[in-house]
Amino acid sequence: MSDLTYRYALASAIEKNKDADSVFLSKFSEIQKENAPCFFWGKLNQPFITAKCLITLSAVVQSSFNLSTPILRDPIVTTGNEMIRFEGFSHCAGVYAKVDILPNGHDGEMLATDTTNVDFNPPMIAALGSFNKRSKVTLSVGKESVGVHYEGKNVIEKKVPLPEKWIKGLTSVQIYFADTELRHEFNTIQAIQLFRSIPKGKPKTDFYLIKRGNKALFSPVKTKNAICIGGIQRLRLIEQLVPLCDKMIVFAHPDMQSTTWQLYFGDIRFCLSISRENWRGFSGEGAALEALIEDIPDTLISNYDKLAYANHTFNPTLLAVETGLDLNKVNNLSAQLSAIGLLGYDLDDNAFFYRRLPFGLSRIMNLNPRLKGVEKLLENNKVQIISQEDGKVGARVEGSGVHHTVLLEGDKARCTCTWFSRHKGERGFCKHILATKKLIS
Repeated sequence: MSDLTYRYALASAIEKNKDADSVFLSKFSEIQKENAPCFFWGKLNQPFITAKCLITLSAVVQSSFNLSTPILRDPIVTTGNEMIRFEGFSHCAGVYAKVDILPNGHDGEMLATDTTNVDFNPPMIAALGSFNKRSKVTLSVGKESVGVHYEGKNVIEKKVPLPEKWIKGLTSVQIYFADTELRHEFNTIQAIQLFRSIPKGKPKTDFYLIKRGNKALFSPVKTKNAICIGGIQRLRLIEQLVPLCDKMIVFAHPDMQSTTWQLYFGDIRFCLSISRENWRGFSGEGAALEALIEDIPDTLISNYDKLAYANHTFNPTLLAVETGLDLNKVNNLSAQLSAIGLLGYDLDDNAFFYRRLPFGLSRIMNLNPRLKGVEKLLENNKVQIISQEDGKVGARVEGSGVHHTVLLEGDKARCTCTWFSRHKGERGFCKHILATKKLIS
């Protein structure tokens, strides 16, 4: 028998809470994180379509649908599980785009599971625009750069800092994706006809995706089962891709906080997700704030991080069953891993995928003023529980010259503050509700 030395990168963890103690045993794995200089090198099997999708992604990143000025920042590139993913946001952070090169979309070596972030400057856009269906193109993805290599030419883009808006936006997008529902599927002709009904100009009212008989169209009149779309002109970002796709699937958040449009081109996918309205960036939605207020040990987060890294995917429900942890606890872990950039979400697989970004939870806390407000309220003892019985909680929270009343009942929460009266919880809870929830947890 040969000798084998087991090396555990992380210690097992014991989590204590008021109901029960949970044990998370560290597992031995031959898969260890490495700082590899090259993540992927190989041929693109669909260079023309891949190039068209990446050019569209670049157009998304260069766009802005509020008063902010666009600053070129292109994309987050992740390799792993035999897939290459490119992600980016518009400058206003209200539009998210993703290009997936599936396992059969390339013929190369996946050398490491890792992530980088680069600019796509004019030389790269020009190179992508020159590809056709017969082009022979090699893609390289590394720690410090991303490059395309063709006809003896090499176009290289260097690593750049990741915008702070994107760090915040990555959290909300993945949380919305996890709750989204498939609503419609269209073939190429149906998708083209639908996009022809996009109104000209910049409509100031909401439009709806509706069905009249067997025909789908965009209408300013709401009907039963309609999908609400704010800022519909943003869909023109993918208008040039629609005639090239094999099919298009439309997903919608149950509360209509976002809609997602996924185009399929053989072994390439393009995903476009738009926020509820033009002025609402995913970076300010606060979809994950309730999960982020829970104190979860760093050792437990590290263990889940390692598990996701080793398996490339992360299924919260399955993991809750296997470990015996409460599903809400595991969902909060998913949100926290998403918040530090470690998880994205794949709508087709209904599962999180691993994305490795070098940010800690403290960075997310510092970027979100509502989380800071929660900590300040609790540190200064400004939250007073007035009543707590039969699943109902009443609290008084001291504000600036005024006291707010918070009422919690099951999954429902209300507050007398201006933020809650304006948004009704659609953009995440106010700091008063979050502070109350954290105090009683």
